Amino acid sequence: MSALVSLAIPAQAASSDTEQKGAQVYCFMRSSGNDHTVSWNAAYALIKRQGRGVFKTSPEHASVMITEAVVQDPGTYPDCGKFLGDLFGGNTSSSALPSSSSAPSANTERYSY
Repeated sequence: MSALVSLAIPAQAASSDTEQKGAQVYCFMRSSGNDHTVSWNAAYALIKRQGRGVFKTSPEHASVMITEAVVQDPGTYPDCGKFLGDLFGGNTSSSALPSSSSAPSANTERYSY
């Protein structure tokens, strides 16, 4: 049983580190004026590359990982909370005006593999 516990602790620490790095990339890029798509692609690429598991991290799980990192330590990611909705289908452009051509339809998946 102790072998299972000792394996879980490093994996959990690695996951936390990956969450933080993904959140840092996403939040920094968004705060610097990049739109959601560019920021998301960079953060998700980092999360996939840093993943230690056998299976690829899904886009939905990566979004949750970023959100958890920001919520757990909002002082580290100032003003990033306003961008978190974009990870789940909110306004994904850098401007406040919605774009009818780039808005996903209700019947399509937000993320594709």
